[in-house]
Parts: sequence; C-alpha cells; structure tokens
Amino acid sequence: MYIKSIRIQNFRLLHDSTMDFNNNICLMLGRNNTGKTSFMVLFEKFLKKGTFDFNDFSLQLREELLSINEKTDINDLSIRLMLNIEYTDKDDLCHISEFILDLDPKCNNVNLLFECSLQKDKLLEGLNNKGQLSKDKFIKKHISQYLKKSYYTFESYDDIKTENRYKLVEKDIKDIEKIIDFEIIHAKRSVSSSEEAKGTKVLSKLTTEYYNNANENTPDKFEEINKLIDDTDAQLEKKYISFFSQFLNNARLFLNMKDLKVISNLKAKEIINDSSEVVYGDSSYQLPEYLNGLGHMNILYLLLDIEIKKEAFNNKNKDIKLLFIEEPEAHTHPRLQYIFAEKISLMLKDVQNLQTIISTHSPHIVSNHPFENIRYMSTVSDTKGTNIEIKNFHQELQEKYKNEKTEFEFLKEYLSIESSELFFADKVIFIEGISEEILINSFISKFDKEMAKFEEDKDDSTGNKYAPLSSQNITILQAGANAKAFRHFIDFLNIPTLIITDIDTAKAEIANKKTTYKKCKPIDDNCCYTSNDTLKYYLNAPDYNRNDSSFSKWFKDLVEHKCNCVSSYVNIQYQQEENGYYPRSFEDAFININLTELKKHKDNLLGIKNKKLLDTEDNIYDLTESIIDKKSSFASSLLFLSLSSKDVEWNIPKYIWEGFKWLQEQ
Repeated sequence: MYIKSIRIQNFRLLHDSTMDFNNNICLMLGRNNTGKTSFMVLFEKFLKKGTFDFNDFSLQLREELLSINEKTDINDLSIRLMLNIEYTDKDDLCHISEFILDLDPKCNNVNLLFECSLQKDKLLEGLNNKGQLSKDKFIKKHISQYLKKSYYTFESYDDIKTENRYKLVEKDIKDIEKIIDFEIIHAKRSVSSSEEAKGTKVLSKLTTEYYNNANENTPDKFEEINKLIDDTDAQLEKKYISFFSQFLNNARLFLNMKDLKVISNLKAKEIINDSSEVVYGDSSYQLPEYLNGLGHMNILYLLLDIEIKKEAFNNKNKDIKLLFIEEPEAHTHPRLQYIFAEKISLMLKDVQNLQTIISTHSPHIVSNHPFENIRYMSTVSDTKGTNIEIKNFHQELQEKYKNEKTEFEFLKEYLSIESSELFFADKVIFIEGISEEILINSFISKFDKEMAKFEEDKDDSTGNKYAPLSSQNITILQAGANAKAFRHFIDFLNIPTLIITDIDTAKAEIANKKTTYKKCKPIDDNCCYTSNDTLKYYLNAPDYNRNDSSFSKWFKDLVEHKCNCVSSYVNIQYQQEENGYYPRSFEDAFININLTELKKHKDNLLGIKNKKLLDTEDNIYDLTESIIDKKSSFASSLLFLSLSSKDVEWNIPKYIWEGFKWLQEQ
C-alpha cells in the first residue's frame, strides 16, 4: 500500500499542483521560492494539528477572499490536500476498507481529501460586527477563527466540484490516523556552533528521547539496563533507612505515621536524561558534543532523529508511513552530503511501506540519486496567475529526448558526475573552449564594473540599481559541441542560457574527387560551411547538400546573424564584425580588439610564438594562425597580466559583451 499521487490546491504558491509519488524516495528540487517548504508544511498542518491563517491562501484567491459576500462559493476558496492511495490484495485492508467506495474488485485505489474551508456564515456575521476595523484588516487578522478542517473519501476529482460534493463521504481524522503515520525533520534542527552552544547538549537530549521511546515501546530490549536499575534501587533503599532515620523518627513522633518510608525509585528516563551525554575523542581526551564541528553536529543530529522516526514507524506499524526530510545538507560540507545521499536508502530500507521525500539544494545529494527519484518544482505563469508545476524529471525528459536517446544518456551521466548544480541555477553560460573558461569570470567582472558605472551615470528616476552578473546564481560550463545535448533540459527547467561559441567557418576543397573542408575567414569568397554542431543544432540548419540551395541560404543568414534559435530560453552568441574585421574564433576576436595592448605586453605573454609578427602582421586572421601556440597558456597569461597589473585592461569581444547584456536582462 502506498501513496501514488499527491494533489494540492489553493495553498500559498501551490495553487493547483500534482506530484506522482510511486517511489520509495523522492528528491524534491527547485529554485528558491518554488514551494518545497510549503509542500511539506501543508502535510504538517493537516496531520500534525497545525493551524491556517490568511497567508496560507493562494495569491490568486486573495482578492475574492477579501471581497467575500453571500454569493461567494467557498468551495473555490478551500485549501486542499488530496492523496491517491493504491493497495493490492496482499495488503491488510482492515483500516483502509473504511474508505473504499468502489466495490469493483478491479478497483485498487482510494482517494483521501483533507480540506480547510471557510465558515462563510460565521465570517459574514463577524464582518457585520467588526466595528471600525476595515473589512480587509478584519479578514487578514481574524480569518483563522472562521476556518475548519474536514476529511473525506471520494471516487473522482469531479466529486469536489460544488455541484457534486454530496458524493463526498466525510470521515474522522482518527480513522485517517489509523492508516497514515507522518513524521517530518525540518531544516532548522537546533544545532549550533560551539560559540553559540554555551554547553547545550542537543545530541544528548536526542539520545534520551531515543532511549525513552524505545524503552516504552520495546522494554525487552532494555531488560539488562532496567535490571541494573532495580538492583541499584534495592541497594539504595538499605542506605536510605539509615540516612533518613532521624527524619522518620520525627515523623512517627509528631504524626504517628509508623509506615512512612523513603525508598529508591530510580527511573531510566531520569537517569538517561541527567547522567548521559554524547562525547567524542578517546577515553583520555574526551570533549563534549558542542565542541564538535557544526557540520558533524548537524549530520549526527539528523542520523539520530531518523533513527527515532524509524523506531516510531516500526512500533506503530501503520499502513502508510511518510517521512519528510527538509534540506539535509544544512551546515554540512559536500563530502558528508555525498555520504548521506549514498547511505540514506540503506538506512530506511528496514521500514516497510516507508515513503520519503527529501527537499534539497545540494548537487552532491542529487548526483548520487537515481534521476527517476527527482521531482522538479518550477513556477509557471498564465493569465490566471502563478502556479507551481511538480514535474517528474526522468519521465518527462525521456519523452522529450525520445528521438535523441544518445544525448539523453550523455545528459544523465554528465549531470551525475559533473554538473548537478544545473538543477539549481537561475542562469547558465555554456562556453566553447579552454580560453573562454580561463577568462570568463574576469570578463564578467569587467562587464559588471562598466555596466554599474553606466547605470550610475544615467538619469534613472526609478531608483533601480544594476544587479551584477557576478552576484547572480549562474552556472558556467565548458560544453563545446555537447551543448546541444542540454537543449530539452534547458527548456524543461526554464533556465535562461547563454551559449558563447565560435562560428568555425570553412570552405570546400576538392581533390581526387573527394571533398574536404578547410577553415577560412567568414568573409572568404568561397566560405560555405560551419563545422560547429552547436550552431547548426540551435539555429536549425538544414542538412548540408552542396547541390541544395537551402543550406547556402541558411549559412548566409548565419554569417549575417539572422537565424532564429530553436529554444526561447537560449541566446547563442558567436563572432561578428568588429573594428572592420569579422573573426572566426575567440582568439582572433580577442587579438582584433586588443592588438595595441598585446604589442605593449608581448614579452610577458605565454603560449605564443613568432612574437615579432605582432608588430609587422596587419592581417588579424593570419596573425592569429601564426602566433597562437598553446591556447591555455596564452589565456592564462592574459588573466595573470590583468590581475597583477593595474596598467593592463583587456577589451571584451563584442559578441561576448552582447551575450552578457542579454543574460543580465533576463
């Protein structure tokens, strides 16, 4: 028996969001403010006796909520959590049978509805007696007094519509609690650094809770400990007779209380609470728990808390067990995050029917989980407002890549071993080669400085300040020709993506009835081709055929920057004419606009040969071909000079500058 899907309506950003939940573990991903915490909190409010207030209602409902009157249909304003539960004939149906409405043997589903609704008549009565308080303020401040929780079983989502609600069968929360066991571990876990702790024994308190719960539910496990406590009671009782003799004699003398005794009544709970603590180090050098590192404290707390939840799940042994873990990576360094991701499935496997949702911003946790487990939350907007979609990452992308299976396999492996941070990026930059990779951050820094100064000099009455690219959540990847494999992934996550690449133009040469393509200037009279697969893919090039004019027309548009990109989230930037010259690669684009500075500092440049040509060669294309020896060394020396000398400041090629400008505006 397990929860197959979860649907939420009208709760905060989750206006109408559905998640399929057919895995034992789901990773809930998404950028900030996409409803991950709200998703978990809603379960807590319904299953842990939480309360609702005005801020819990979806933004789309606020206007209607504040203008409520006799004609308002409160059914449209209710906050709902709906669970679709699937069972088999192997399950114990003792408790779930109370919720089965369809008696068809082929039916193996039950739908549960948790609902927080307005008591309209009472609220309208309250508004009539609100005094001087405005209607809006009264509703915002007092709406929680006019809300009620209800629980139902139903057959179809259509039953929730106003005209069909008579089909709903109301249930008591106690009946639901017989089926579902829910626990949550929040991101804020009360751990603190040694400076903040001041002797606090957070872990020790948790071990006490663990012991007490286990001792209460399975005392046989602690038979030896409890026997030791009983023996200690007996020994202490003999000592008490002697120690309290004066007090007991006085009691008999004054009150005639002959049977008064003082006995030992030690309790394991009290002993563990007051006399046990977590330490680290060997016996000769033990330190208290609060002097441990914050990352270790957090993971130790998390592991202990999971063990407590597991013990509780196993003892209650309800049909459905739900565990939510919010941001296990909090305060934890990458290595521990990786280990947690690797071990968590093993930790939880001995709890039957346990379904776990882990929300995370950690690439290290994501990279070590099957992508089938990922549920991605993204914001979508339309004329009706904003909503959160909860996407099945693997299932939906697999469909998009059905005609590009090799690229899909590459993407999955790449995200696992290289770049899971793409899931959490607000923007992405794909670059072509090693030179761009070395220099990209210095280019961004220069762009930010010049744009900030430009914005400062403008007469801007709006008061808006420039938002530097360097302060934004941007992932930079050297992808080269593999950038095309990310197209559907980019669209899936709705990430603005800048691709900086080379035009890589070539001309055809025929020898011995065989055609080869040799690199050439973009403005060469015989130039007819590009070897750049990224450009051809994203700018939708037709198949190349020398006898077909369609590619020639496309290529002409490419050189003139007239091609449209196949993705609305991608801006693809490559060389363009600048200072009267059209470069073919990053290196000759850079040399073209920095030639004067390069001449001044040629003695400090690495990775180049024939340095004297910098002073004698006027043709930039030929110059680049003649002097570049090792691209990585050349780019590294450019970076070193710009960072070590205030006199050196390189210009950014125009195509890269325009790409930065587009990305900054997104």
